[in-house]
Parts: sequence; structure tokens; C-alpha cells
Amino acid sequence: MKRGIFIVLEGPDRSGKSTQAALLKTWFEALGREVIVTREPGGTYLSEKIRKILLDPKSRIEPMTELFLYETSRIKHTLEKILPALKAGKVIISDRFTLSTTAYQGYGRGLPIKTVETLNRIATLGLKPHLTLVMDIPDKVFARRERAGEKLQGADRIEREPDSFRRRVNRAYKTLARRPGITRVNAGRPVAEIQREIRARVAKILKRQAWKRGNKKQ
Repeated sequence: MKRGIFIVLEGPDRSGKSTQAALLKTWFEALGREVIVTREPGGTYLSEKIRKILLDPKSRIEPMTELFLYETSRIKHTLEKILPALKAGKVIISDRFTLSTTAYQGYGRGLPIKTVETLNRIATLGLKPHLTLVMDIPDKVFARRERAGEKLQGADRIEREPDSFRRRVNRAYKTLARRPGITRVNAGRPVAEIQREIRARVAKILKRQAWKRGNKKQ
């Protein structure tokens, strides 16, 4: 039986995560794998309801309340969608996971990082992705994409935060991308070029899994 693979795409808003997730899904399916693309907050019925509350511009939510809402959404997402998919040998690609909470609620809101990361571990039962890719884009490119996106879609509650908040989050991702086990991807390049790099990174995981299965059979 094929082993499940859990891949997370991280980064600031409008960094291209959703586009790359869709392309990666197509690639995996061409390899004959069953793929689930999901997101945080969201991914389950309850989690999507929480998402609407969190992103509604009319919501007035204190930072600590916001943190607990994200974690409540996450534990439901982990238990109901991610863990069953991995057990079934599926590929699950998530647009955001715990690193987003560290960046937005920790560095962005100024909540204690230790508290945020403790709650992250609790809400995921200690689950870690096989690969976390941080989409890092130059500030000028990010600002241009953000302006274009707001004209098309409007801004949600988080996107309406002041520039100072977004700068803190962007700096946080640049810092977090240096952590062991996290891969930085230059997202200021053409979409196809970014996807080639992502596929190359994922291919290494597939090879490692194949090697482990081969050793177990010996």
C-alpha cells in the first residue's frame, strides 16, 4: 500500500499558494496518486464555518480569541480530513497549516510564540508535514499582487490589516523559512518555474518513501 504524503504550502496572502497547489495536484494525479487539496482555516464543515467568522470584515475578534478559533478549526481539520487521508495512503496538499498561525498570530499579532506553538502541537496531535514550502516573494511584487487582488475580490478581515501588520507577517515568513525541515521557494518567478522546483522537492520525498518500503521488504 502506498504511504500517505502531507505537503503544506505556506506564505503571505497572494503569494501563489493556491495556484501551485492545483498544479501539484495535477502532477500527482498523473503519477496515479489520489490527491486531496485542502486549506486552513477550513477543510471540514465546522472548520469552514469558523473560517467565515475569522475572515468576515465585520467580525471583531481579540488576538487570543482569534488564536483559539484557528486552533479549533485545525484540530477538526486534522482529525477529520488529514489523518484519515494519510492512513488511506492519499496525498494531501494543504494551503496553510501551523506555520501560518505562528506567522500571523505570533509575529503579526504579537502573541507569545511559545504559546502559539504549544497550541499548534496540541491541535495537530504533534503531526508534522512531510514537506513545508514557504512561498517567499519580494516586497514590491507582493504589494503589486495585493493591489490587483483587492480590486478583483475585495479584502477579507486579515487582508484589511494595516501595512505594518503585513510587513511583520512577511518578515516572519522569511525568518521561519530558515528553520530545519522548511523549504523556501522564490515565488517571484514565473509560475511554471516555481512548479518545477516544487516537483523536484517532492520527488525526493517519493524516492525516500520508495527506499524505505524497499528496505522493509528485505
